[in-house]
Amino acid sequence: MSVGEVAGLIAACALLILVGLLAYPILKLGKVFDETRILVKGVSDETVPLLGEVTTTVATTNAQLLKVDTITDNASTVTTNAAALTSLFAATAGGPLVKAAAFSYGVRRALGESQRRDVSRRVKEEMKAERKAKKRGDVR
Repeated sequence: MSVGEVAGLIAACALLILVGLLAYPILKLGKVFDETRILVKGVSDETVPLLGEVTTTVATTNAQLLKVDTITDNASTVTTNAAALTSLFAATAGGPLVKAAAFSYGVRRALGESQRRDVSRRVKEEMKAERKAKKRGDVR
């Protein structure tokens, strides 16, 4: 064996050791890829039924929203009709009711003034009588 053959043999052994050292991480990396493939397969298997449920939920929600839209439209119609009825009532009965209220207020005020005048007249008469009594010497 010559020196070149020995050097070649040493280089081949070193290369074999290097390949052996590099093979271990590559094998570990292969296992990681296998686990990743299994995980992606599981996620895709679970996602398909979930998407089906989401589609069903969205369809049901849209149906319910259509019902709510119908209810909202009916409520809007009722509100419009109530506003029209209120306007009609105010136009037809509002004027006479205001006139009747004003008349009753005027009658109450007139009767109140009459009673106040009567009370004021009686008080003045009593005060006048007391003054006359004092002048005469009759004190109550």
